[in-house]
Amino acid sequence: MSDDDYVYDEASGEWMTASDLAAKTAAAANSDDAAIEVRDAVGNILQDGDQVTLIKDLEVKGAGQTLKQGTLIKSIRLTGDAQEIDCRYPGIKGLVLRAEFVKKR
Repeated sequence: MSDDDYVYDEASGEWMTASDLAAKTAAAANSDDAAIEVRDAVGNILQDGDQVTLIKDLEVKGAGQTLKQGTLIKSIRLTGDAQEIDCRYPGIKGLVLRAEFVKKR
């Protein structure tokens, strides 16, 4: 494919040259890598699979349960929001914690 060939970009709905589309795709890939940094209460960067501990008692809405300070949460997942992490805890389905209440272990 030469640079003079036009390619339809489904994301934008526009026809553009192959070289323009390649540049746009490369720029999008670079922005996705550094898009969101999730930091814990003390400023450590969190990643998928990290273990965290709670820094204060948290009342879990809908579960009628309180998670105590120092509780270990294993294997977190980032949600795409800079302040929320998705995690599992026995007896609680769909637990989402705010990053400001956890500390990386």
